[in-house]
Amino acid sequence: MDLIRETTRDRLSNPLVAGIVGFVVGLLIGWIVIGWGIWPVIWTDAAPADLEASWKNDYMGMMVDSYALLPDAVAAQNRWDNLGEEAAQLLAQVEAGGGRDPLTIQNFRQAVGQSSGDVPIIEGDIITTPPEEVADDTAGGGIPRTTLILVMCGVVAILAVAVTAYLFLFRRQPMGDDIASPIAQAQEYTRQAEPTDFAARGEMPPMSQFMTTYMLGDDLFDDSFSIDSPSGEFLGECGVGISESIGVGEPKKVAAYEVWLFDKNDIQTVTKVLMSKHAYEDSTLRDRLQTKGEPFQAEPGAEMILETATLRLVARVVDMAYGSGPTPPQSHFERLTLELAIWQKI
Repeated sequence: MDLIRETTRDRLSNPLVAGIVGFVVGLLIGWIVIGWGIWPVIWTDAAPADLEASWKNDYMGMMVDSYALLPDAVAAQNRWDNLGEEAAQLLAQVEAGGGRDPLTIQNFRQAVGQSSGDVPIIEGDIITTPPEEVADDTAGGGIPRTTLILVMCGVVAILAVAVTAYLFLFRRQPMGDDIASPIAQAQEYTRQAEPTDFAARGEMPPMSQFMTTYMLGDDLFDDSFSIDSPSGEFLGECGVGISESIGVGEPKKVAAYEVWLFDKNDIQTVTKVLMSKHAYEDSTLRDRLQTKGEPFQAEPGAEMILETATLRLVARVVDMAYGSGPTPPQSHFERLTLELAIWQKI
C-alpha cells in the first residue's frame, strides 16, 4: 500500500497527469452528477419535428384527418411546415399505410402545395426522395443539428487540449523567482546525497541501501522501500513517514518521523521515532510519541538501529535543517535527508 500511495502521489505531481485527471473528473461531475442528477435537461414546448418517429407519423395522420373534417389550407400549411423536411416522407408513409380515402390524401397534398412529383418513392420499407427534392443539409439557412453537435464537441476538445498544454508547458516551467515544488527539491537533495561507504569503515557493505529526503511543504511525505535478497527473494520493507506536526496552518510543521522496518519472518514491525530537538526535550510530547516507538533525537550524522528476527537496519541522518517561523526554535524540520541501510542477519 505504501508503494502504491507513493507512486500515486508522484504521478499526481505531474502537471500533465493532474490536468487530464482534473478534466476527466470535471467532465464526469458535470455530465452525470449535474447534467443527469441535479439539473437534468427537461424538454418543453417541443416542435412536431422533434417528436419520435412513430409520433411524427401519428401527427401527420391527424393533420390529414383534420383537413378532411375542416378544410383550412392555412392551418394545414402551418402544421406541414412544423414537421420540416420529413413532412413529404411522413405523408407517403401515411398514404402507404392505407385506411384513408386516396381523394382525402390528394386534397391534403394540394392544400400544402405538394404535387404528384413530390411524392417519395416507396421500395419495400425504404422511402427515398426524388433527386430534385432532396433538401440540402440546412433548413431555412439554419445550422444542421449534427453539424452543431460536431462543432460543440470540437470546441470542448480544443479547450481540453489548450488547458492541458498550459499545465504541461507553462506551469511545469519555473518563471522568474518561482521555486521548484517540495517534491522536486527533495529529489534533487536525494540525488546529491553521498551514501555511506561502509567498506571504508571496515564494515560489511549492506544488502540494500536507500536514500530519501523530506522538504517542508510535502505534507504527504511517506516513503517506503522493498527489501529483497541478492537472489531477488522478498524479505520485507522499510520506510519513513510523518509522525507528528506542531503549530497550525499550512504547510505542516513536521516535528517527528516514524522510521520502520518490516520483516516477513517476524511477527511485528519495528518502529522508532526520529524527533526534532524541541520535541525530544518536551517531556509531554516525547512521552506521547513513545507509544509509537523508541524516541531518538535527530542530529546530523546521528545513527539509530532497528532490528528484527532476520534483518538489521541502520538509519543515518545525512543532512537536516530546521525551519523558522512562529513555532519554537528547532521544533520543526525544513529539510531532512535520511539513509536506510539494511543487512540480513546470518
